[in-house]
Amino acid sequence: MYGAAVYVRNKMFDWSILKQHTFGVPVIVVGNIAVGGTGKTPHVEFILNAMCNSHHVAFLSRGYKRRTKGFVMATSKSTPRDIGDEAYQIYHKFGGRVPVAVCEDRVNGIRELLNIDPAINMLVLDDAFQHRYVKPTVAVVVTEYNRPVFEDKLLPFGRLRESVRAINRSDIVVVSKCPTHMKPLDYRIFSNNINLFPCQSLFFSRYTYRPLRPLFPDTVGRIPYLDWLGEDDTVLAVAGIGNPRPFVRYLKSFSFRVKVNVFADHHNYTRKDIELLRKRYNEMRGNNKIIVTTEKDAVRLSCNPYFPHELKSVTFYLPIEVEFMPNGAGSGPDSFADAIRQTIRRNMHV
Repeated sequence: MYGAAVYVRNKMFDWSILKQHTFGVPVIVVGNIAVGGTGKTPHVEFILNAMCNSHHVAFLSRGYKRRTKGFVMATSKSTPRDIGDEAYQIYHKFGGRVPVAVCEDRVNGIRELLNIDPAINMLVLDDAFQHRYVKPTVAVVVTEYNRPVFEDKLLPFGRLRESVRAINRSDIVVVSKCPTHMKPLDYRIFSNNINLFPCQSLFFSRYTYRPLRPLFPDTVGRIPYLDWLGEDDTVLAVAGIGNPRPFVRYLKSFSFRVKVNVFADHHNYTRKDIELLRKRYNEMRGNNKIIVTTEKDAVRLSCNPYFPHELKSVTFYLPIEVEFMPNGAGSGPDSFADAIRQTIRRNMHV
């Protein structure tokens, strides 16, 4: 029944019964066809980085789990509760260079952004592949290496929001969270099973983890490096993201002990949760004890009124960046950015 409803909805857009809106500026949509955890946000940041020097690019999302409604423009006074954690993270990471807004209605959100700032000449939308009321100039679908869409099933028996055939609507497919060393056979398996059209592009990416950063910079003196910690040290890993396994796996690749606390995706940390983390930290053994969380969780924890002062100096987050695999179907980050630019040139003239 779910699959039939999704099929009929998509056909109504294909047959123009439901109207798609186009705009006079390129609209890059980054999404997926599986629920959560594919790594969209780091790819959005990569695109914004690649495009913001040549375009006045803006970012729009729905602001998942925010406490506000309607269109909200991010400002220096915004909190994750106002605009959602992803929009908050992007606003602060780009230091205000990229206008950031949230709106459930993406069509209205785009119109509001263009009215507020007419100089905007490119838009990047997060998690809007299924929001078909906006016709994208470039549709980027991110799918995870360890959870291949071609081996998955529709909700509720699997994790797919819509049929794997929906990937045919995309212009670019990125297989994310790939292992460091992939064999030619691994590339072929994905390429053959995803089976894209000649006009579509396929890329492979992986996460690279950057040095630790303090969650509360004013409370920290010397920032530790993970490879400084040894067998007598302990790290409490805290994650409330869609798929925390790569984060935990990376921490466990070092010689120190790792204790893990996993919460639901986009988790809002309560007083009880913070007390649990304090209790677990105090119970840990080790010459050095620190808390390490994800970049996305850092957004929520840094604004949490219950976070204890005594833990601020020992709490850090692990930034991540996207790195495109040099031996995949694409040949690195320049090829990915070029594929976006070429698709814009092709589709803006249609």
